Amino acid sequence: MLRGKIVVIGAGFVGSTTAYTIMLDGFFQEIVLIDLNKEKAEGDALDMVHGVSLRKPVSVYSGDYKDCAEADIVVITAGVNQKVGETRIDLLKRNADVFKNIVGNIMKYAPDDVILLTVTNPVDILTYITYKLSGLPKHRVIGSGTVLDTSRLKYLISRHTGIDARYCHTYIIGEHGDSEVAAWSMTNIAGMDMHKFFENYGKCTDADLEKMYNEVKNSAYEIIKKKGATYYAIAAAVARIVEVIAGSENSVLTVSSVLDGEYGVSDIALSVPVQLSGEGVERVLDVPFSEKELSGLRNSAHTLKESLKSIGF
Repeated sequence: MLRGKIVVIGAGFVGSTTAYTIMLDGFFQEIVLIDLNKEKAEGDALDMVHGVSLRKPVSVYSGDYKDCAEADIVVITAGVNQKVGETRIDLLKRNADVFKNIVGNIMKYAPDDVILLTVTNPVDILTYITYKLSGLPKHRVIGSGTVLDTSRLKYLISRHTGIDARYCHTYIIGEHGDSEVAAWSMTNIAGMDMHKFFENYGKCTDADLEKMYNEVKNSAYEIIKKKGATYYAIAAAVARIVEVIAGSENSVLTVSSVLDGEYGVSDIALSVPVQLSGEGVERVLDVPFSEKELSGLRNSAHTLKESLKSIGF
């Protein structure tokens, strides 16, 4: 089923690649690109529409915030980059100020039932800020969270086992960042408990697991070091999120969402498995993580709250 309209705020590497990936998926009748650099957005839109005859019919164009009217989903990828010598907190303060402007402009025109999807980093903090600024109910404000991190871990498990990544099931929970947690207790391969699988089909030591976790956590740093930015896989992750919403799939993804007591965490956005539908977050699933993992999740929440406190939220 084609949904009506999706708006992507920001036509940088992530925004333009995300819009293009969504176009290829063919779930929306309209894709709107909004950027301060109007010529860049216009160029991206023009480049995309030249391929429309090869895909499902879709209208792709650059616009302004008034084009958020009648949008089903607004994806926010815009933000400022870190300056040389700038601290993470200084960057966060500047991005919080940028988001006040962005979210304010979106909500002037967007319908009451719009879903806001934050992708800009630090995504969990900016998801919470978006929730506070928008006035929308918490189930309609989400972040890309650890959907990409989880995919990265599935890939690494697949590489280790030789099993198709689609049959390697696991979660990265908590912050999309240094305090994220690998949920090894919930990991299974083709329906088999991870440890049982390795008893029968090869070896995987604690050191192997730690190496995979660190590779996931440091993936972005490594890619940025090699090519300056990450955008292909995050675009695929965002496209998957909007596909779930557009198709009302009720799929389970680790998007960043505002918790209200689940797992002993309140009043902060971070990633745990949620049931995602056309209405946004239908429910937060009560997954029986290990005590160590729950402790890591709560530590992640504390880390995020301290960052918010440092900028007055």
